Amino acid sequence: MADEGKIRAFADDFRRIEDEISKDIIGQKDVIHKIIISMIADGNVLLEGLPGTGKTQLVKTVARVMDLSFSRIQFTPDLMPADVTGTNMMDAESGMVTFKKGPVFANIVLADEINRATPKTHSALLEAMQEKTVTAGNTTYPLPDPFFVLATQNPLELEGTYPLPEAQLDRFIFKLDVKFPEKSELLDIVKLTTGKGEARAQKLFDGNKIKEMRDISLDVPVADAVADYAMDVIIRSHPEIDGAPETVKKYVRYGSSPRGAQAIIKTARINALSKGRYNVAYEDIKDVAYDVLRHRIFLNFEAVSDGIRVEDIIEELLKEEI
Repeated sequence: MADEGKIRAFADDFRRIEDEISKDIIGQKDVIHKIIISMIADGNVLLEGLPGTGKTQLVKTVARVMDLSFSRIQFTPDLMPADVTGTNMMDAESGMVTFKKGPVFANIVLADEINRATPKTHSALLEAMQEKTVTAGNTTYPLPDPFFVLATQNPLELEGTYPLPEAQLDRFIFKLDVKFPEKSELLDIVKLTTGKGEARAQKLFDGNKIKEMRDISLDVPVADAVADYAMDVIIRSHPEIDGAPETVKKYVRYGSSPRGAQAIIKTARINALSKGRYNVAYEDIKDVAYDVLRHRIFLNFEAVSDGIRVEDIIEELLKEEI
């Protein structure tokens, strides 16, 4: 069990990372908090929001603060898998075939507007996101450690977007909604970005700090009652289960995968530590549940026609008496 000093140091380090990122990112406090959680949990994040809401700038700032190598891939309809992972190339002089690494070989990969590419290109990221490797021919290459994909997507209502396949959505530990800034935040953004000021957020830690914080989080105990509550939320998201709420049976096509159960426990542990506690409370489960389940619960046509959102279903699942 971790001592009080380690818990306090974890919470302090977490807060310092948040504060440093916030020097360049106005508002979006919850999004910043959840991105740090996902990095410590060794998970990928899907950011959804309208163009111009600072998603790309946020990812760049995270990379700078944590001193991680950064690569940006702009997803377009003509992007090919080899443009992401790399390809085998023959040297004209020696005749030797060597592997030229693609932009996915970085600590943080920003997959910008990921839902503008075709499914064939989406599949190129699946192995990288889950196994942290890239296979070319008969050779498998390890990706840098730590490795994260932070992907941005535009709302599906916008032109030229393709829905991500369910298998890929499940590889994201969180799906975060990046809200349009409030008036006061918008004014601060304009002041920060239209003057002569340069980036203020500076390097704070490196990748080893992330791995150190991850090791501490793995030892956080989860009481049986809290774990049961979390598993009930996952199980009851399936409409075919007898104990599922009526709204789930009526509006849900299918519910969360087992990865959702893993994600909710891993991230709840880190959420607890970020607040200086060495035990997972019911509130920690509720704090992360929306972001864990938002992309893992799929609604049917009746839900769409009745104006039901995924968040409405998650709220219903969390209402179970404790």
